[in-house]
Amino acid sequence: MPPKLSDLEIQRALGSLPGWARRGEVLTKSYTFATFAGGIDFVQRIARAADAVDHHPDIDIRYTKIVCTLSTHDAGGITQNDLSLASTIETLAEK
Repeated sequence: MPPKLSDLEIQRALGSLPGWARRGEVLTKSYTFATFAGGIDFVQRIARAADAVDHHPDIDIRYTKIVCTLSTHDAGGITQNDLSLASTIETLAEK
């Protein structure tokens, strides 16, 4: 299990993850799509990427709004795995 990151490490990393925010022991970001189907396509891209690295976000789907929340539950907070997946999700959102 990767170690939980320090507050400073998390703050520094958030500088390169636009729109992502720390809420306690999780990272979160909301995405909005023009259509419901567009949001679901995004969720499917996230699912494939998450399965590939065996690290899975919590995803809330509200019509065209998708909220991604990341935390490493076994570590009790935010780890490098969460930052890496957040970066991947950013790339997937651009497609």
